[in-house]
Amino acid sequence: MDYGLRFKTALQRIDDENAKDPRITSNASQPSELLYSQWLTDWVLRLCPEASEALLLAARSQHICRWMIPRSSYEMTRVGYLTWRADLKKFHARKSGEILAEAGYSDDFISRVQTLNLKLNLIQDPECQTLEDALCLVTLQYQLSDLMMKTEPEKMIGIVQKTWKKMSAQAREEALALPLSEAESDLVKKALSKN
Repeated sequence: MDYGLRFKTALQRIDDENAKDPRITSNASQPSELLYSQWLTDWVLRLCPEASEALLLAARSQHICRWMIPRSSYEMTRVGYLTWRADLKKFHARKSGEILAEAGYSDDFISRVQTLNLKLNLIQDPECQTLEDALCLVTLQYQLSDLMMKTEPEKMIGIVQKTWKKMSAQAREEALALPLSEAESDLVKKALSKN
């Protein structure tokens, strides 16, 4: 799907920002957030091949420059975690808005992308649900193994259960078809059997 030069310009600017991530993925040797944004965009397109311009830009910018606000800069408590997550959402929305304004998008369009970045109206907004589904599927497909290595098994069951609850029926079907390792697959089965 081709949305024109303005879209390509914005996408490139977002990618350029994410390419500055100093954290490099071990398996793909790419900046982490650049790779993450590509995975997320791929999942959005897989779930919704006719995804709108706003949804695609929201997906690409969902974690833009995330490394700039490290988790360690907040208290290592539940409240600290939730505050960090809320501040990140606002930061990503602001950053995406700046880039989209530079690319020439209208205030209304920018507001729509930011609404998706902030995941407002999740229950009522199908595009927001698609973005949430894509986020969950990226976690299950690409991040589950790393999470399992650094998280207690019982806590992991809770993480998978919470992830599952956020997903639509379509996303759950996709999740069950993922090529997970035996350990990952066992974890998902355990989590779902306790739901």
